[in-house]
Parts: sequence; structure tokens; C-alpha cells
Amino acid sequence: MKKAGIIMIIGCLMLLGLFKFPLWNIMLGAPQYPDPLGMNIFIDGIKGVKEFDIQNIDGINHYIGMKKIPKPDQMWEFSVFPIVIGSMVALGVIIGILGVFKKVSPYWFLGWLGVMAVLGILGMQDFNNWLTEYGTDLNPHAIMKMTYPDGTPMTYKPPLFGHQKMLNFNVDSYPAAGAYLMFFGMLLTLVAFFLGIKKSHKKQLL
Repeated sequence: MKKAGIIMIIGCLMLLGLFKFPLWNIMLGAPQYPDPLGMNIFIDGIKGVKEFDIQNIDGINHYIGMKKIPKPDQMWEFSVFPIVIGSMVALGVIIGILGVFKKVSPYWFLGWLGVMAVLGILGMQDFNNWLTEYGTDLNPHAIMKMTYPDGTPMTYKPPLFGHQKMLNFNVDSYPAAGAYLMFFGMLLTLVAFFLGIKKSHKKQLL
């Protein structure tokens, strides 16, 4: 159980990477922008990949009636997510330490992973809802009013994952370094669970 507990601790600590690295990345490329514009989504705010990317994206969006990219204090998620991640890291480390000293069973590792997975799914759903609102709640007095062939107003929801063509822009949306660190950390907690179970079964056979 000692090795399983240590792996559990390491896995949980990897989530601290979310405080440093972006969780998601969205890039916009077009003929007039040979150097694509991009924004990195962190757990505490949205930043441009380059210094003036956010300003340029807001400028483009203004013409088609999209809102400005929100500041950290304009979305409750940017205040809550750091607290949630920090709390889950602390809880996971405590469970891992208890595992090292054989005070809890490996199923506590699995329980932590289950809670983290549910929180991750809820977070992705919330992110997708924001993208939907961001791309569909348009200013009716916008300078440019684009429509689909049937006459309905065009929407500009960026993809949650993958590539999408919007007007003359190619939009790519993919996980960033923080998401990969989180995934690998959660994978380590699963490894810790199976290692702990294997160790427990060996003891029962002796």
C-alpha cells in the first residue's frame, strides 16, 4: 500500500499544473491572419496566446455582434474552479498519505477519482454552455449580420473539441498542457488503486 499511496499523492499533485498551464486552447486562422490568433483558457481566466490576441479577437467579434471575451471577474467559474481544484488536490494528498500508512483502503483512491471525473464532466458541460452562449447571443445591431441559406441568423459557436470552419476562419479547439497533466494525474490515481488492490489480495492469500 505504501507504493500505491505515493503514486496517489504524485497523481493528485500533478493537478497543480492547472494553476500554471492552460486547460484549453482555441486558435483562429484566416488569410488575413497568417499568424493565427489564439486564446488559452485557464482555470482562473482567459489569456491571449500572444500579447494582443484577445484585443484582436474582440475587434473581429464586434463586427458580427459577439460579446467581448470575459474578464476573470465576469465569470463565477474563474473564482470557483481554483478553489475546487485546490480542494481536490489537498483531499487526494491526504487520502494518499493515509494510504501510505494503511489507514484507508484503495477504494478511497477510486472514490477520489470518481468525484474528480464527475467534476471534470460538469466543467466541460459548463464550458460548452459558455461557448454556445458566446457564439449565439449576438447583438442585433451588429455591423455585419450574416445569415444561413434559409435566412436564419448565423451563429459562431467555437467547437468544444476539434476543427470547424466559420466564415473565412479556421477554428481549432483542443486540450492544452494543463488538461494533459490533469488526465495523466488522474490516470496515476487509477494505477494507485489497482496497485493497492493487488497488494491487498496478496496479503489475503498469505
